[in-house]
Amino acid sequence: MKRLIVAALAAAPGVAGAQEIDGGNTAWILTSSALVLFMTLPGLALFYGGLVRAKNVLSVLMQCFAICCATTVLWVLFLYSLAFAEGGPLIGGLGKAFFAGVEEGTVSGSIPETAFAMFQLTFAIITPALVVGGFAERMKFSAMLTFSALWSILVYAPVCHWVWAGDGWLFNLGLLDFAGGTVVHITAGVAALVAALVLGKRQGFPTTPMLPHNMTMTVTGAAMLWVGWFGFNGGSALAADGNAAMAILVTHISAAAGATAWAIIEWLRYGKPSALGTVTGMVAGLGTITPASGFVGPGGALVIGLLAGVLCFNATNFLKRKLGVDDSLDVFPVHGVGGILGTLLAGVFASSALGAFSGQGYAEGMTMTSQMGVQVLGVLATLSYTAVVTWVLLKLVGAVMGLRVTAEEESSGLDTAQHNERGYDLSI
Repeated sequence: MKRLIVAALAAAPGVAGAQEIDGGNTAWILTSSALVLFMTLPGLALFYGGLVRAKNVLSVLMQCFAICCATTVLWVLFLYSLAFAEGGPLIGGLGKAFFAGVEEGTVSGSIPETAFAMFQLTFAIITPALVVGGFAERMKFSAMLTFSALWSILVYAPVCHWVWAGDGWLFNLGLLDFAGGTVVHITAGVAALVAALVLGKRQGFPTTPMLPHNMTMTVTGAAMLWVGWFGFNGGSALAADGNAAMAILVTHISAAAGATAWAIIEWLRYGKPSALGTVTGMVAGLGTITPASGFVGPGGALVIGLLAGVLCFNATNFLKRKLGVDDSLDVFPVHGVGGILGTLLAGVFASSALGAFSGQGYAEGMTMTSQMGVQVLGVLATLSYTAVVTWVLLKLVGAVMGLRVTAEEESSGLDTAQHNERGYDLSI
């Protein structure tokens, strides 16, 4: 169970020879690290890249790539330490800055701490990359990179410590978040919504059609996300065991259920199911099962996936059509709403009476009522903290260097305006 291993790492890191490294567990976590990185590069990059207009495809790919590189550097310098080193209930200390003490023989549970650190790095990479979808097609590259770096330090690292570090306050309250409903999906979804509101709408939104320029690219990226998510959730068991197997099984079930629900709603409402809707429903199912994936069984996963497809579909339509918010690639209604729903439902379907995975369930001493109270608190705390800090960071970055490209640059496209390149040149 991820909570126990992370607690052991934060409270009493192993030393060389003190604990035995399990080769099978280590191989699985190394594989999972590759799968989760594959989710961002190329999965998310292609998924997002196909959804924007042709004049902005390269800018989205570049943003995902740059975030991967910048986050990796910060992770080595101090981000890993802030997230997982001993500190306090709100943030870790600097005891592991520059990976101090993270050596080949240092162990976390039954795996090398280097493997744990690499696996967690891939989570830190994909989270700010998800936020890109909220301000796609209109933010300066320099502002995006600065904001993403500051956001990772001031939002991702603290929330990660709250939830997964042994001395984190939500961890010690017993919050159930197996693989990132709060840490990844709520933070990314809320940050994307705040960014969309602060930057304002794209030129022409919503009267001018802004259709995806390459659905083949989007569906390909979505398929990569589905495969990579097995490492995201299954790897969060931090062992090659039955918990990992169940997490992968319920992840697949929820993804399929979410895609099916979204496609059926479109079919009934519009007469035809779309590829875009089907893959978006799949992502909604994946994001929603994430916090519950290590705690629920197949029946719970089926219900969670179906609810994800229905609720995230309606949230997407409500946010854009009713409220007129230009969250360009629907990050909040899919990841934010999905993360909230999944975190809450983890407190329901973790019950062994509802078919939860044997050996898991509520935190020690919890009933469904008390567990739900902790889940609600975790959602509210993550949501409110992320919203406030994200707003402050955007205002700060905007005051220093400006957030948005000029009207002329937005019209010509960010590929040429920000990178002096084009994603496509058919004349060559």
